[in-house]
Amino acid sequence: MRTIFIILSIIFLADAQAQNLARQEFYLLIGTYAVEGKTNGIHVYRFNAQNGEFAVAQPVTELPNASFLAVSKDNKNVYALSDGKVNAYSFDPASGALTSLNSVPAQGPSYVSIDNTKNAVFAGNYNGGSVMAVRLNKDGSFAADKLHTYKHEGSSVVKERQEKPHVHSVELSPDGGYLLAPDLGADKVYQYQIDATNPEILIPVEPPFIMAKPGAGPRHITFHPNGNYAYLVLELQGAVTVFDYKKGVLKEKQTISMVTPDFNGRLSGADIHTSPDGKFLYASNRGDANEIAIYSIDKNGMLTLIGRNLYWE
Repeated sequence: MRTIFIILSIIFLADAQAQNLARQEFYLLIGTYAVEGKTNGIHVYRFNAQNGEFAVAQPVTELPNASFLAVSKDNKNVYALSDGKVNAYSFDPASGALTSLNSVPAQGPSYVSIDNTKNAVFAGNYNGGSVMAVRLNKDGSFAADKLHTYKHEGSSVVKERQEKPHVHSVELSPDGGYLLAPDLGADKVYQYQIDATNPEILIPVEPPFIMAKPGAGPRHITFHPNGNYAYLVLELQGAVTVFDYKKGVLKEKQTISMVTPDFNGRLSGADIHTSPDGKFLYASNRGDANEIAIYSIDKNGMLTLIGRNLYWE
């Protein structure tokens, strides 16, 4: 059984499901915040892609305000954010059982990712305005004495949201050699090279970051399956920026709105994913639009807005 996961994102589930429909059944891991009267932690379900049915696979793994999750490529480890920590678990692909390994401290983490070789885990600290990199032991646990933090600098024009750096995500390049870190507070996307032989793990590339439009609020970034293009959702601007991508460096070539010209309301771009065939891009807008913007992708990676799907009420 192949492992997939979501965290408050119907798009991510649909994307992963589309790649694996032939397998019919999957694990679904869901991180949950505290809700009165509900169990707080990581829920593990079996999901049938043929009929859409869910079944509980394991008791809830209790973790205060479990949020974003990442699963290792070999499906043997899960990494979960909670209040002030990044937590490592072993995962049993046969039963879906999670076993706690250890954790490392973080400063308001918002995103976690793991490289394909299980050499290191990376986290974005929203509150701390920094990127974390921590090496892993062979069992997938953290080598806590090999944790490095890379502090960002800067602010921008939306004072209530951009008074200081706020790293919102950390995304690995398709080849696993680079890490991109959108910083909502500083209106920057930081660009790092991953060096397994370097004690520091991450090395800034040249240039070390690219700037977004003042007040844009870079949030999440994703890659085209061919690895030549990247797509950045701008939370505060409610738009998507298209980049050419090569060896850790982004080069902007298009910015396209998530809404129609006559839209009048609060913008809040959030998650973003490309379809497995590279023909479509999906970006969620949590603001007053309350919808998912759908784009077609041409042969040069450029976007055309072709439709919208409303969220549920």
